[in-house]
Amino acid sequence: MTNSVAIGLATLILLGVLADGVANDWQASVFLAKKTVDLIDWVEFWR
Repeated sequence: MTNSVAIGLATLILLGVLADGVANDWQASVFLAKKTVDLIDWVEFWR
């Protein structure tokens, strides 16, 4: 992955998170954060 591709992906992710904050009052970001924590807990169980 080149630097320009990494910067482009980071910009897209940041714009998506900001759009969620403006349009959905951070609901999608909070949902994804909760599901990520659940996934980490599930993976930790199998460790």
